Amino acid sequence: MAQAVAPSKHWYIVHTYSGYEARAKHSLLERAKVFGHEDKFDEVLIPEEQVVELVKGEKKTSKRKFFPGYILVRMLLTDETWHVVKDTPKVTGFVGGGEKPTPIDDEEVNRMTEQMKEGASKPKPIISFEEGESVRVISGPFANFSGFVEEVQPDKEKVRVMVQVFGRATPVVVDYSNLDKA
Repeated sequence: MAQAVAPSKHWYIVHTYSGYEARAKHSLLERAKVFGHEDKFDEVLIPEEQVVELVKGEKKTSKRKFFPGYILVRMLLTDETWHVVKDTPKVTGFVGGGEKPTPIDDEEVNRMTEQMKEGASKPKPIISFEEGESVRVISGPFANFSGFVEEVQPDKEKVRVMVQVFGRATPVVVDYSNLDKA
């Protein structure tokens, strides 16, 4: 006699009002609890990464969403859980599939969570520089020197800048975070 296979939980993409992802996550988990379906929901993720930006000359770390207006939900999809998600405030519905949403691969979610972990351990700079661009060094031994970008090294988050020292153009390698656009 064949054994019945228990239905499994999958990841689904849920569309929310942009800027209300955290509120939608909280409301969804609360509704699951109230309706007695919390065992059918494993996890709700807001895909985001840490970024470093310069605000008024100071480094500031903040979070940036990969997909504003979307959250990922790992759940067992039934008629009841579909309605729990669909009727949650600030949620507009599932992505894909009309009546029956299409789950996404675990591999895809694992890739996103790895990217989130990398961002938490080493925040990405939100600033980018281009060759030939005018910049000003804001900290370090060459603070207040101006020059132009000769080479950008995005993998190392460094820039080679040509600055004027004693009337001569001198190449200096500087971290992104020590530069400001002129």
